[in-house]
Amino acid sequence: MRGAGLTGAQGHRGRMRARLFRYGAASLADYELLEMLLFHTIPRRDTKPLAKSLMHRFGSLLAVFRATARELGALGLNDRSVRILMFPAIIAERLALSEARRRPRLGDWEQLSTYLAEVMTNAVPDRFRLLYLDNRNRLLADEPVDDLTNTAPVFRRALALQAVAFIGVQKTLAPLHLPTSPLRLFAQRLSEESAALAMILHDVVVVSERRPPLSLRRKGLF
Repeated sequence: MRGAGLTGAQGHRGRMRARLFRYGAASLADYELLEMLLFHTIPRRDTKPLAKSLMHRFGSLLAVFRATARELGALGLNDRSVRILMFPAIIAERLALSEARRRPRLGDWEQLSTYLAEVMTNAVPDRFRLLYLDNRNRLLADEPVDDLTNTAPVFRRALALQAVAFIGVQKTLAPLHLPTSPLRLFAQRLSEESAALAMILHDVVVVSERRPPLSLRRKGLF
C-alpha cells in the first residue's frame, strides 16, 4: 500500500520536512532542527534521541554547533555527523565576516579613518556624504546629500533605515572656510535637530589629500 511509506522513521522525516517548508524553522524545536541535520548522515535510524542527547549535553543549539570535533566524536557520532554539525558554525563565521565588511563599525576615530581611507579616494570633491549608523555604530548606508539647506530628507532616510546616528564626510581639494561655510551651518542644524529626535551627529569630517582628516567636532565648530 502507498500509505505504508508514511509510517516509521521515514514518515516522521517526511512530516518534519513538510512542516519546515510550510511553516518555517520557527515551527520546529531546536532539537528537531538537529534531527533534520542528522537525517543526512544517519539515513535509517531515529535521530530524535541523539538530537535530544546533544541538547542535554551542550545546553543549547548554538553550543552544539560550536562544539569541537573531539567533543562531538566522544558522544559516538560518526565522522559525517560531526562534520555536518560543525558546518553551521563555519557558515555563520563566514557570514559574520561578510557582514562586517559590508557594515563596518565606525565607533572611534581609528575605525572611521580606516573606512575613509578606503572609500574617499574616488569620492566626488566638495560633495557632502552622510554615513547612517545603527545603535552599535555600524554602517547602514553611505549616501550623498545634495541639499545642505534642508534636513528633512536626511531624517526621513534615517527613519527608513532605523538609523540613530550620523557622520558627515566631505572631500575637498582646496582650503575650506569652515567658520562661514554652508557645511558648518548644516552640521550645526543637523546636530540640533538630531537631538530632538533622539539621534546624534557624531562628527563631520573634511578629507583632503593635502592634510589629515579634519574633525569639525574636535574643532568645536558645531
